[in-house]
Amino acid sequence: MLFTPLRFLVKPLKDIDSMKADFEKIYHQLESKHFWFQARRKYILQELKKADRGSIILDIGCSSGLLLDELVLLGFKKDNLYGIDISKRAIGNCKSLGIENTFLMDAQNITLNQKFDIIIASDCLEHLKDDEKALNNWNSLLRQNGLAYIFVPAFSSLWSKHDEVNMHYRRYTKKELTDKLIRNGFEIKKSSYWNFFLFMPILLIRFFSKFNKSLGKNSGDLNKIPLFNNFFFFLLNFENKMLEYISFPVGVSTYCISKKTSSSSM
Repeated sequence: MLFTPLRFLVKPLKDIDSMKADFEKIYHQLESKHFWFQARRKYILQELKKADRGSIILDIGCSSGLLLDELVLLGFKKDNLYGIDISKRAIGNCKSLGIENTFLMDAQNITLNQKFDIIIASDCLEHLKDDEKALNNWNSLLRQNGLAYIFVPAFSSLWSKHDEVNMHYRRYTKKELTDKLIRNGFEIKKSSYWNFFLFMPILLIRFFSKFNKSLGKNSGDLNKIPLFNNFFFFLLNFENKMLEYISFPVGVSTYCISKKTSSSSM
């Protein structure tokens, strides 16, 4: 379901550009140390530990390339690692890390000639106006039986100023994400919600923030490193370990690990 509040759509373009620039600056400042990003990268690395180190991998929405850099440390070949992002600053940061196969490109229409064994899209799909077109495109980039690791924000009830500032079109349920993947030629290997332990506190905070305009900052939920950053990282990393054995019924995010079994019919 498309969930973009009308009050956001009618904002002057210069205000949207300012919000986007402010958020991007904060995002790049925090992504290396903020518990959310650290724990997400940790879980993806946990899932990829058994992958062939010769795998050709594409990180869609690669930001500053921190995940790609950590994949190198895990033993994956740097020449086989690719990234795309719509931000010039992000691609510049990737190049500074020595990750040369990174390109300024729209994630809805990736035009790389390379075929990939693994595609990673962490909090990217919700930014794209036509998510099914994007999934169709991503399917075409994978080799047969290639894997896609896709994370998205969960539940429209969690919609907040953060989503507006971060230029989201929608939030998903697990079923909505899996249904769209299946329609576009994927077989679901694993799916769950992520950030289960913080779901209820965040739900309550976002509910009450709707009645307190002073909470609507241009940085959304990302403003600075939280006071209990290390504790939250420990909590989410503990949850990461649990996800090896169970699936959570709710969470702030949802994700699917899926395999390409056919080309999309779209």
